[in-house]
Amino acid sequence: MDALRAGGMAGSEDNQSDAPQTQDLSRDRQPMSTPAPEWMPEQCRLSYPSWVQRKAVTLCKRDQKRGGTGNVQEYRLAIHAAVLASEGRDHWTGEPLAWELIGTYDNTEAAAGKGAHKKQYAMLPTIDHRSNEPGTDFVICGWRTNDAKHDMTPDELLEFCRAVIAHSPNWRLLQP
Repeated sequence: MDALRAGGMAGSEDNQSDAPQTQDLSRDRQPMSTPAPEWMPEQCRLSYPSWVQRKAVTLCKRDQKRGGTGNVQEYRLAIHAAVLASEGRDHWTGEPLAWELIGTYDNTEAAAGKGAHKKQYAMLPTIDHRSNEPGTDFVICGWRTNDAKHDMTPDELLEFCRAVIAHSPNWRLLQP
């Protein structure tokens, strides 16, 4: 490379000016590390970084199919930030999440266990898009909450919850 610069070849000045910019960009880059938060139970701290990575890959691919433009690194960092912000609780309900369940869900067991199996994982931490748009605006919530919210926006979720609460006194009247 020094020989090319010394030879005065066309574009060598561009190469010299590019080198410091590349170095500056690499210094500004976020670290790849996503260490488990201190509040996380000890037994799941080792599996946490790989859980974040798997979820980032899955969500990024899904969002790209829906028109999203983010990359896995952005998703990974956004998921980690959402986990830290959650302080271990469901964003929408405030309930404590069962962090010891991350990485334990088994599709085969779920198919055999049906609803009973699913209830065991109600407080499994999941990554939820705050809105129904692809992108990295994430919150952490329990699987039950994520399943109920589905693709609702926060305002639609509140409207739905108000309707359920308003109608709930009628449930007792409708029971045999």
